[in-house]
Amino acid sequence: MLYTDLLRFWDEAVKAVDARDWPGALSKLDQITEPTSRTLFVSQSVHLALGQVELAIKALDETIEKDERLAVGFFQRAGAKMMANRLEEALGDCVRAQKHMRQNPVIDYRQLGLRYKLYSWQVLYNAAAVHSGMGQWDKARDILTGTLQERGAGRGGGTLELGLESISRREVLEPLLLPEGVVFRPRKQEVEQLKQRDFLGKAKVKPYPVVLMLGFHPDKPVFVASDPSVLPYR
Repeated sequence: MLYTDLLRFWDEAVKAVDARDWPGALSKLDQITEPTSRTLFVSQSVHLALGQVELAIKALDETIEKDERLAVGFFQRAGAKMMANRLEEALGDCVRAQKHMRQNPVIDYRQLGLRYKLYSWQVLYNAAAVHSGMGQWDKARDILTGTLQERGAGRGGGTLELGLESISRREVLEPLLLPEGVVFRPRKQEVEQLKQRDFLGKAKVKPYPVVLMLGFHPDKPVFVASDPSVLPYR
């Protein structure tokens, strides 16, 4: 599909998400015939908001298929799979999320359009949550204790400390997930350019394939497009 069409539907879907118009957001997303990892991530957020956990997991499967290094994708899917009581799979996603953190204590996704910082302690907390769901209390406690010793007290507003208290009472931990409505957004400059083209009636763009590789990289995201006029998201 035309990149301008993808951009338009994506922007309209995000606006619907901001308005908490979940059916409206899905309607716009369904019109994207060639979704990217970022638009699919929007879809999973909408499905979770609607309580459609399995559909959210499916959208996250497709997100990760398009970007196998997206740590936040594995993190979110781990939480969704915990909600679906698919604990073994959730634990595997925690391991993959930690792997793709690449020993970084935090990944800031704002440069990719996601207003979120993923911390390694959050990934470890979810791993502990999985073990608590399996009744492996000692393992859950060891993970949280080790994370506290390594990262220090007070992380996440005391989330780790509260988690340890819950474990001591044999209470299963709830998974951490991205807040509702936190999704990948199109680049503001591109949206403004799209509006300007629409106003002037000069949107004459040939279709071309676009491949986005959005996994975290120490330097910058990789953007590959056959049309050299396309600017990378940054």
